[in-house]
Amino acid sequence: MKHLPRILIVEDEPAIAELIAVNLRHGGFNPVIVGDSVAAQKSLDEVLPDAILLDWMLPGQSGLALARQWRKVPRTKGIPILMLTARGDEPDRVAGLDAGADDYITKPFSTQELLARIRAVLRRRAPELVKDSVTVGELTLDAATHRVSYGADELKLGPTEFKLLHFLMKHAERVHSRSTLLDRVWGDHVFIEERTVDVHVKRLREGLGAAGSMIETVRGAGYRLTASVARPA
Repeated sequence: MKHLPRILIVEDEPAIAELIAVNLRHGGFNPVIVGDSVAAQKSLDEVLPDAILLDWMLPGQSGLALARQWRKVPRTKGIPILMLTARGDEPDRVAGLDAGADDYITKPFSTQELLARIRAVLRRRAPELVKDSVTVGELTLDAATHRVSYGADELKLGPTEFKLLHFLMKHAERVHSRSTLLDRVWGDHVFIEERTVDVHVKRLREGLGAAGSMIETVRGAGYRLTASVARPA
């Protein structure tokens, strides 16, 4: 099932929030509406969104204060925030950007422009999806062409196994816990059992064939990718 980017709409005017949500659904996003800072924090605690549309003027804690607060917390500091506000003066724009907003959109705004700006901040995200090439031993992964080879042999991997291998190769010789792999490969947008990691590691080893032994299980700690290959006795 295709992942639809989850967009948290923090807006206290129901009519505006619903209008935004309708346009987001049509634009291929999964909108979630909350009306104040308490509900916004509760939603973030449950599932992290891919981006936040944050109204400046909210009951209780302002959007500006929320943005500052989220930027100080490691779990939420990387989420793109687009500030929505009727305050269009330059000092207000500067205040919004200084608070940690990635973009600043003045009401009233074009829905097409809003969708374009959301897509733009999402493109600037995803540091683990860098289109680079990495080699460990005889194993080479090219993220740009989505190819993996071991020696002269090209290997076929599923998308999740490819991402898992990419991360392990970029951080070779280090031990990674299951929870770390979940955060860095699957992301913090959905709740997945840690045993899921074991299933994908098993599939990855099978897909790597002779290179499968490069992925070592470190009992009680997690997994490590090493340059050495265990040779058959």
